[in-house]
Amino acid sequence: MAVSLREYRAKIRSTESMKKITRAMELIAASRIIKAQQRASAAAPYARELTRAVSAVATYSNVDHALTTEPENPTRAAVLVITSDRGLAGAYSSNVIREAEDLVARLTEQGLGVDIYVSGRKAEAYFKFRNRPVVKVWSGFSDQPTFDVANEIGETLVAAFLAGSESEGGVDEVHLVYTRFVSMLNQKPTALRLLPLEVVESIEPPAEGDVLPLYEFEPSAEQVLDGLLPAYVESRIWFALLQAAASELAARQKAMKSATDNATELIKKYTRIANQARQAGITQEISEIVGGVNALADANSAND
Repeated sequence: MAVSLREYRAKIRSTESMKKITRAMELIAASRIIKAQQRASAAAPYARELTRAVSAVATYSNVDHALTTEPENPTRAAVLVITSDRGLAGAYSSNVIREAEDLVARLTEQGLGVDIYVSGRKAEAYFKFRNRPVVKVWSGFSDQPTFDVANEIGETLVAAFLAGSESEGGVDEVHLVYTRFVSMLNQKPTALRLLPLEVVESIEPPAEGDVLPLYEFEPSAEQVLDGLLPAYVESRIWFALLQAAASELAARQKAMKSATDNATELIKKYTRIANQARQAGITQEISEIVGGVNALADANSAND
């Protein structure tokens, strides 16, 4: 019984140490998520206005640009999957990977080959474990992304798209899979197509009798699109990275709070069992003492 009691006390100590770690990680995530939300909110107006500018140019010009023209017979698509670098965030990464696998399955059914691009070590490990090729990996910044990384990712994907599927490493479509931050309790895995351009905020059709706006492009509409569309792709990727960072921190805070609560309940359970074991040991020792006293009294009575 004494050995069992020591084991339970050791379990209580180890669980208390684990609880301190999960509690610290919960507080760290809670302190960082406010800044992550602010960064995502600050990037939203730029992405929204840039989308409107691209929409205006694409709608009111007659230029057939490579980034806005649908290919006649697409054969390959690139999929960028944004996950976390570290675990202990519940089902955050696994939900994104599941969404990416669904997208890959749909593209494969359409007869498209898929090139995987990855942001985050979790997705890299997932595809590597399954011996599935990954074109390029970016990692080490999932909870604190920088615009330089978004710029590099955007340039890589735009270059692959402009090369076309006829060239080695080229693609006809570019898709993005990330986690959209809805609230502290709700983060939604999202898949969208970046290229060819699908304008997120479309301009409403004019009503009957309305005069269409007249746009003049300098130096030309094609050159304006050359500058706007790559910037649009980079801004969308940057916004997705910020959304994913806020979602990761929210998921980690929720997971660590749940782990801390579970550790508290486990400590209570082990403490109760240890107390029962200690009381049982004390009862047994008292019984042995009483039995010994009675036996000694009986022996003395027999001698008399």
